[in-house]
Amino acid sequence: MGRFWSLLFLSVPILGVAIFVWSALGLYPLQGHWFPELVVADDSIDHLFYVILWMTGFVFIGTGLAMFWFLWKYDDKKYTGPVWYSHGSHLLEIIWSVIPAVVILFLAIYQMDAWAGARMRRPMLENGQPKPPIARVTGRQFEWKIQYPGEDKQFDTPDDLYTTNELHVPRDEEVVLEITSEDVLHSFFLPNFREKQDVVPGMKQFVWFKPVKDGKYDIVCAELCGWGHYKMKGQITVESPSDYRAWLKKAYDEQELSEYSLAEAE
Repeated sequence: MGRFWSLLFLSVPILGVAIFVWSALGLYPLQGHWFPELVVADDSIDHLFYVILWMTGFVFIGTGLAMFWFLWKYDDKKYTGPVWYSHGSHLLEIIWSVIPAVVILFLAIYQMDAWAGARMRRPMLENGQPKPPIARVTGRQFEWKIQYPGEDKQFDTPDDLYTTNELHVPRDEEVVLEITSEDVLHSFFLPNFREKQDVVPGMKQFVWFKPVKDGKYDIVCAELCGWGHYKMKGQITVESPSDYRAWLKKAYDEQELSEYSLAEAE
C-alpha cells in the first residue's frame, strides 16, 4: 500500500474542516445542519460553542497533520534507517498532562458566565423577588401541557388557561417558565432559544430567556421517553406584548365557551 495510509489519514482533517465550513455556510445539500436562527438577546451559548469549536478544531487538525507526517516519513517501504526504540520521556508526559489540565481549567472558568445566565441569574422583580413564571410546561407521554395562571397570577385556580403543545410568549420581555414532568424523564428543548433542560418527575424547575424576534419556533423533547418520543413536538410563538395579551384573552374566552357548551350538552 506504500504511503496510501498516510494520505488517508491526511484526508480526515481536510474532510472534517471542509464539512464544518460547508455546513456553516448552509450550502447544498447541508442546509439546516448548523445552528438554527438565534431569537433571544443572550448569545453567550453560541459564543461558548465557537470558543470550544476553535480550540478542539486546532487540536483535531494538529493531531491529523502529525499522524500524516509520521506515517509519510517512516513508511516501511521508503524509510531504510535503523529502528530506534524509546522508553518515553518524563518531560513529554508532564507537558501533555499539564496542557489539557490548563485548557479544561480555562473552559471551566470561561463558561461560568454562560452557566450563571442560563441557570442561576433568574430575572428579578423591582422588589427583589424572583420573577414568577408566565406559564407551567408539563411534559407527558407524548405531549407538552401548557398552563397559564389567570388574573390572580396563581396556578391551579379556576381561572387558569390550558393548551396543548402551544406556547405563546411576549417579545422583548424576560420570560420565566416553570417546567415539570408528569410521568418519565423528558428534555424541554427550544433550539432557537438555546434552551435545553431535563424535565424530571416530581421536580419543579425554571428556565428563562428574552425573545427578541417574532415568529413560530419548535418545542421538542430531546430525551428518549418512549415509543412516541418522535411526535412529542410543540410550537412556541413569539409576538408583541399587546398581541400576546390579546391571544391570552381570546384563548381564555374560547376555553370558557367550550366548557359552557359542554355543560349545556350534559
